[in-house]
Amino acid sequence: MNSRLVTIKLSGDKGTPVYQQIKDAIRAKMQSGEWQAGKMIPSENQLADSLNASRMTINRSLRELTAEGLLKRVHGLGTFVAEPPRHAHLVKLVSISDEIKQQGKQHSSQLLSVETVISDAELSERMQLAEKTPVYKVVLVHSQDSVPIQIEIRYVNPELVPDFLEVDFTETTPAEHLIKSIRPDELEHIVQAIMPSTFIAEHLDIPATEPCLKLRRRTFKGQRVVTAVDLVYPSSRYDLGARYAPS
Repeated sequence: MNSRLVTIKLSGDKGTPVYQQIKDAIRAKMQSGEWQAGKMIPSENQLADSLNASRMTINRSLRELTAEGLLKRVHGLGTFVAEPPRHAHLVKLVSISDEIKQQGKQHSSQLLSVETVISDAELSERMQLAEKTPVYKVVLVHSQDSVPIQIEIRYVNPELVPDFLEVDFTETTPAEHLIKSIRPDELEHIVQAIMPSTFIAEHLDIPATEPCLKLRRRTFKGQRVVTAVDLVYPSSRYDLGARYAPS
């Protein structure tokens, strides 16, 4: 690690605050690829010694780079170059496992629950079913290289996918199974910015103060709702977007 410190050089521009020069130098290391995503950078003490700067100045530089999403500070371990946010597609129906694999990363998931629930008024309206209708529900946490990036809370119409609860979701994802089982005719997407509940913050391993993106999706076959799902992402690890040709 010390060999890296020697190569850090500040601009020396007297019109630029030292903390900003340090930020610029660290950013240049990341942009050049010398400090790659997921790698630990020198500690505050090492940076302070190497650059002849105060700990307070170093701390400000790292804190601001962390707030910008370029660094990730892990308590008790150190500061790491942040992974670039993954990109979820708003038009195509793609399983998150495929998204992650296309990036050359490793997908894993944790099945939290799978059950039949009785729909209340809100869920019945969303699923376009009579109130108190049995509905399948599954909750999972999806991770990329062991870092949680999505909570999936999914409801499925049992009449349209009767074998859903029999699927081994340690071997496939709900989205993969549904894509194979039913070719949807229509998708509905609504994106919301939310603050995480205690449940979300715990399972995404984020502070309660970090905003999240929630993608609310409904998939239709004909005029019937096959599935309604909430996909929740930590804002620092994911973005949402689409590209399409206007009609």
